[in-house]
Amino acid sequence: MIANPHGGEVAVILDGRRRVMKLTLGALAELEESLGEDSIAALVARLEAEVSARDVAALIVAGLRGGGWPGRAADLVATEIEGGPVEAARLAAVLVARAFGGPG
Repeated sequence: MIANPHGGEVAVILDGRRRVMKLTLGALAELEESLGEDSIAALVARLEAEVSARDVAALIVAGLRGGGWPGRAADLVATEIEGGPVEAARLAAVLVARAFGGPG
């Protein structure tokens, strides 16, 4: 699966399998709900401040769901993200940049 950066997509390797993440409108709505924010502006403001591990996990799950992954947050807990937490945080940042500002 090849990710299209101009379409807002980001590739991630989960348990050795390449997946595509994308923040669709529905994924953003799920992200707002999971993080307790009531608007896209509030969500972006939160993500521009300090980002927690919970925020990174929620972003990864939302991106995966936007990319067609049927899983939930609980499924991600036992999943190996290639590159570990640092790579997950980097990919989450790229995902947000591509969703709101371009190829990232």
